[in-house]
Amino acid sequence: MLETIWELIWFTVIILFWVVYLMALFQIFGDIFRSDMSGFGKAMWVLFIFLVPLLAMLIYLIVHGNDMGKRQMAAAQAQKQAMDSYIQEAAGGGGGPADQIAKAKELLDAGAISQEEFDALKSKALA
Repeated sequence: MLETIWELIWFTVIILFWVVYLMALFQIFGDIFRSDMSGFGKAMWVLFIFLVPLLAMLIYLIVHGNDMGKRQMAAAQAQKQAMDSYIQEAAGGGGGPADQIAKAKELLDAGAISQEEFDALKSKALA
C-alpha cells in the first residue's frame, strides 16, 4: 500500500489534518447548538457548514469566536461548580443538620455562644 517513506509521511499529514478538521467541526457544531441564537439561525449555520465547510467554519470562527470562548468558559465553570458541590456533598464537607448542631453544642459547652444563640443555630440547621 505505502511504497516509500514519503508516502507514509504524506498519509500521516493527511490524517492529522482530517482529525483537526473533525475536531473543529464538532466544536463549532457544539457551539452553534449551545448558543442563544434562534432556531432559524442555527439551521442556516448548519446548512452553510454542510454546503461550504471550510469557508463557513472560518466565517463562523471570525464572527462568533469571542462568544464561543466565553460560552466554553462558562460551561467549564458550571461543570466545575457542579463537581465541587457534589464532592463536598459526598464527603460531608458542608455537614448535615446533625453536624451543625453538634458544632453549635461544642461552642455552647465551651462558652463561646449563649443558649439563645445555640437555639437560633439549631433552628437554622433544622430549617
